[in-house]
Amino acid sequence: MTMLARRTPQDTYRRVEFDARVSGADPMQLVGLCYEHLIAALGSALYAHGCGDTAAKSAALTRGVAALTALHLGVKGDNGIAPALRLFYEAARRSLLDCVLAFDPARVNQVRQDFIEISATLTVPAAPN
Repeated sequence: MTMLARRTPQDTYRRVEFDARVSGADPMQLVGLCYEHLIAALGSALYAHGCGDTAAKSAALTRGVAALTALHLGVKGDNGIAPALRLFYEAARRSLLDCVLAFDPARVNQVRQDFIEISATLTVPAAPN
């Protein structure tokens, strides 16, 4: 059985939509997209935890860590806020990785809220259709 056959229709749709948004995005839009993806993934992890769905929780945490890794790798240079951003992203990533082994809903929610607050301050134009 191929990997695609194991995906749900929702997973496939989400992936196609994500790929379409990434293909035409500028760097600021990509940051906004990573924030959006991270916030949604952490919300899904919290929901799955509440439902007792360990597999969905694990998959959501993996998506969250991937979004944080992309954000971290996207920080360029050593001037301005770049060093602080790297530290922030790495601390959030470590928090989520700790939650893979011992899930802490309060910790996941705090990381999620931090990114919701930051996301609200970003001025990200909508990705082209």
